[in-house]
Amino acid sequence: MEKNNDIRQGRHAVWDCHAHLVFLTKYRRGAFTDEILTDCESIMRQVCEDFGCTLVEFNGEDDHVHLLINFPATAQLSKLVNSLKGVSSRLLRQKHSGHLSKYLWDGHLWSRSYYCGTAGGAPLSVLADYVRSQRRPG
Repeated sequence: MEKNNDIRQGRHAVWDCHAHLVFLTKYRRGAFTDEILTDCESIMRQVCEDFGCTLVEFNGEDDHVHLLINFPATAQLSKLVNSLKGVSSRLLRQKHSGHLSKYLWDGHLWSRSYYCGTAGGAPLSVLADYVRSQRRPG
């Protein structure tokens, strides 16, 4: 049997949870440079670690970023998202104020909205078939 290194366990739970997050800049203004994205990745990696999560992949364009996160079953994704956006906004605005001030609307870096999709190893149809195939007592 193949060992899955993504499976983590705590005292009362075993999990393999991943989320794909997308954050947009306010009004999709093209504020990011390669240097800012590098700093953003570093900041977000630290925030994830503080939450007991792992930032598996990070990339972005001039107006948005994508994150693939491995998170524990006990994590509250909405709180993680708020911290990722809040901490990165504050620290990026401090370090890159000269550049970002041209793009910020009332000091806001991120749009209030975001995308979050959970991801797993099997397609939903396979999981649904598996759930349906359970031997329910009569």
